Amino acid sequence: MKVCAVFDIGKTNKKLFLFDEDYQIVKEEQSQFEEILDDDGFPCDDLIKLSSWLKETFESISQNPDLGGVPSGGVPSGGVPYEVVGLNISAYGASLVHLNSEGKPITPLYNYLKAFTRQMSNEFSEKYSANLYTETASPELGMLNSGLQLYWLKYAKPNIFHQIKYSLHLPQYCSFLFSKQPVSEITSVGCHTALWDFQKNDYHTWVETEHLHSIQQRPLFSNNVTTDANGTPIGIGIHDSSSALVPYLKSFDEKFILLSTGTWAISINPFNDEPLTDAELQKDCLCFLNYEGHPVKASRLFAGNEHERQTKHLAEYFGKQTDYYKQVKYDKDMVWFLRHKFKQATPQTADIGLLKDCPFVERNLNLFKSYEEAYHQFMLDLVAQQVASLNLVMGWSKPKKIFVDGGFSKNDIYMNLLAETYFDKQVFASEIAQASALGAALVIHEHWNSKPIPQQLIALKRYF
Repeated sequence: MKVCAVFDIGKTNKKLFLFDEDYQIVKEEQSQFEEILDDDGFPCDDLIKLSSWLKETFESISQNPDLGGVPSGGVPSGGVPYEVVGLNISAYGASLVHLNSEGKPITPLYNYLKAFTRQMSNEFSEKYSANLYTETASPELGMLNSGLQLYWLKYAKPNIFHQIKYSLHLPQYCSFLFSKQPVSEITSVGCHTALWDFQKNDYHTWVETEHLHSIQQRPLFSNNVTTDANGTPIGIGIHDSSSALVPYLKSFDEKFILLSTGTWAISINPFNDEPLTDAELQKDCLCFLNYEGHPVKASRLFAGNEHERQTKHLAEYFGKQTDYYKQVKYDKDMVWFLRHKFKQATPQTADIGLLKDCPFVERNLNLFKSYEEAYHQFMLDLVAQQVASLNLVMGWSKPKKIFVDGGFSKNDIYMNLLAETYFDKQVFASEIAQASALGAALVIHEHWNSKPIPQQLIALKRYF
């Protein structure tokens, strides 16, 4: 059985998947590692343990082709032999591995949640144009802007900085472990790093001014390029958010928006390449580059976190279980009643931006007769915010399809309210297994798979 191996590296879970030529998962392994402390005492991923796990796991599946797996039918095979004919990595972004001239890491894998000091932030702002964040389509996020991690290292730890030969984003470092080729890749460099000038379509001038040559590997690859190591095509790695978009781009020719929901609800329009405005930036909008190097506009809403917070509050107030909301069915008459009883938030009045509260926090729970009534009102308020966020990325092309994946795609009230708002579009709940890992296998399809890409990669349910 010919398979493509994909390592999917998240902050919490590190996974290995083997995909057959029909893109069915035939083997899956998962590991978790305890965080360690960096040289400043801040928690971070254990780079040594991660590196060892990647190499040992790949060596194990490559040298033991008869380990067996689960074929496409999903029934344990008891020993289907594997032939690993491709490898790629999807991994979280905003994290850099710094290598010396011998290709050895010389720093911990610094956590993107680590504080970027106010003093350094002020110094950076004084040095460079106030338009820098707009030009790089990156909200000002401190260490989450990976370019600023290099700036911090240059001035906070100059002895280490001057030893750096290559600075690789985490997906490219994982690939480097197998290929030994240090490369930059467009989805990692082009996602809220403050490194990429979207107008010039090149590194921003501040990167050159600060002599951050370790990050500027040339040429800058788009992700379908692979390197060859020991006869196996090796992908150069891909940022996991961009990777999760790939199955949709490969499956649909028509223009669409993907609303990817979890802790954050991220509205992604791959067909909006309009320049980011200051106003959009203030409302938590950004741009990133997809696997082909094309700009993609995205907006974020802290909707999943808000949902968790409010459902706990409602459960306590009405004496229900925390997950009681799962039993609440969409009630069209109740929605009509609430709209006539209470003043409603609208997409025009909803406040959105970094970590903004839902309008529901201002509601008096004494005015609701039941959990069901209060929950419907909460969803009305949350969807008003969601529509405002989604409209930010709509653009002049106004795609006719909206795909919703993740947690909210299974929420009947959310989906019905969204479909009602966008009555002139086709709104779908979509389901796809391991989207970021699947995307990593798909972008190197031509290098390992002789079959055409299957048409049914994504399960859809339309709401009217």
